[in-house]
Amino acid sequence: MRLLYSFIWWLMLPLVLLRLWRRGRKEPGYRAHVAERLGFYSYDARLSDPQARFIWVHAVSVGETRAAEPLIDALLQQYPQHSILLTCMTATGRDTGAQVYGKHGARVVQSFLPYDTGWMCGRFLRHFRPAVCVLMETEVWPSLIAQCRRHHVPVMLANARLSARSLRRGLRFAALLRPAAEAIDVVAAQSEADAGRLLAFGARHVEVTGSLKFDVQPPAEMVERGLAWKRAVGERKILLCASTREGEEALILDALAKLGHTDWLTVIVPRHPQRFDEAAAMVRSHGLRLRRRAELEQGGGWDEVDVLLGDSMGEMFAYYALCDVAFIGGSLLPLGGQNLIEALALGKPVLIGEHTFNFQRTTEDAVEAGAAARVEDAVTLLRQWGALVADPDQMAQMAGAAAAFARRHQGATARTMALLAPLLDAAQGRR
Repeated sequence: MRLLYSFIWWLMLPLVLLRLWRRGRKEPGYRAHVAERLGFYSYDARLSDPQARFIWVHAVSVGETRAAEPLIDALLQQYPQHSILLTCMTATGRDTGAQVYGKHGARVVQSFLPYDTGWMCGRFLRHFRPAVCVLMETEVWPSLIAQCRRHHVPVMLANARLSARSLRRGLRFAALLRPAAEAIDVVAAQSEADAGRLLAFGARHVEVTGSLKFDVQPPAEMVERGLAWKRAVGERKILLCASTREGEEALILDALAKLGHTDWLTVIVPRHPQRFDEAAAMVRSHGLRLRRRAELEQGGGWDEVDVLLGDSMGEMFAYYALCDVAFIGGSLLPLGGQNLIEALALGKPVLIGEHTFNFQRTTEDAVEAGAAARVEDAVTLLRQWGALVADPDQMAQMAGAAAAFARRHQGATARTMALLAPLLDAAQGRR
């Protein structure tokens, strides 16, 4: 089955590369480092050192790259003789890696992960010779994991989550995916529910460690930047619509347009940067007055603005610091929701839609703790926001509950490190 899967990859490769090139029209990063996706790498002098070893962390895109930060920081501190090999699949993920881990200099090396064929994955492993592989969240690649076993590279699935929907989909391809799941040495699951589903999927050694995202520390410079923006805006209350997905902005803007000019400022930050210009045009088409991120440093006049478009990357913590309440996108439509933990960590009351199957347990726990509230649709979102603005005591109570909830769930990094240590010790013993 895996050979057939790899053969299909080879057949589809011309179309995959064509799609990559077309996507590069809007995101030039997709046209860079293409050879890495095929298993070819430029010469690195450090690799000629037989003592050099990498701890390999694979984070597919932006969210996983940010979530890995506390784990990577801990690995670099505890294993000073190792460097980190950070792989991703998206251009925005690679850009985020450069932003987040540039502070570590040459100790963090970035690359795109090759496509999932045995030959390409084998070339990747022979080139970098990692001591251990840490896959973030949901990355179960059959050929990659098989090649790791062949090259004696132990595999951890860290910060692992698996929704009921993903489990049902995965079981349709059990002949291909179950052997890969069974070959993973250890799984660090975010919750008991995730652990149960991962065991049903075929994983063997599963431990509940919690979410690494609770251990991510808001960068002080980003918090200060957001507070400076807030001072520039003035006294208006601010509703942030964070990580909105295609179709959601239209729903929010329809509801806003019916209200006309509002006493508050609405900030919209689309999830994907290639949609920034589309979102700006949508705001204008609704007759709403727009400013963009670059204008935050250009002085006053904010009373005349209806919508601020957050069209920048790497500043989400600043947007959370700017707002009074955060709505988390991907949840008004059946898209599974996005990460609400960063907003909670900054003590922001959270509003979130009904569709949160990618973050179901965390969302339900936050709602139960009084840190978040569900909304049915965009109209309900604005009504709930208005109710919070009218009741400062309730807003303050939710803010306190959010900060307490985030603090209570910290500690996943230490638990994950404890599971990873035996794999690294065994790898050291094989050298």
